[in-house]
Amino acid sequence: MRDEPLKVGDRLVVPAGELEWSFDPSGGPGGQHANKAATRAEVRFDVGTSPSIPDDLRDRMLDRLGPRAPGGIVTVAVDESRSQWRNRVTARRRLADLLEQALRPPRRRRRRTLPSRASRRRRLESKRRRAETKRLRRKPDWE
Repeated sequence: MRDEPLKVGDRLVVPAGELEWSFDPSGGPGGQHANKAATRAEVRFDVGTSPSIPDDLRDRMLDRLGPRAPGGIVTVAVDESRSQWRNRVTARRRLADLLEQALRPPRRRRRRTLPSRASRRRRLESKRRRAETKRLRRKPDWE
């Protein structure tokens, strides 16, 4: 599993050699097993210098990842399971999801339009009717 390339969507494949792994004991309670076994998995991927990412995609990814990738390095750490293998699988999946979201092109913004002349007329007419209704509710001015 550590030697398999990481598939990110359908446009990018990251070779396993570009992923840097480290394993530590998970924090918290757990007795003898948790104190000895290095089950926490942390995977790092350098988006900034990776040769497997085209330059145009790299710029977009670094821009979209922002503070999630300080220095261009994306880090994902998982310590949810007592099994190192399961934590590694989860870390790979999360890294792939994160990179896939960063690859998506930005959504096109809505083009600003002006209200039509008829809609402006209807709005002003309804405001006039409402103002007249409220004016008629007032107490009469006897002066």
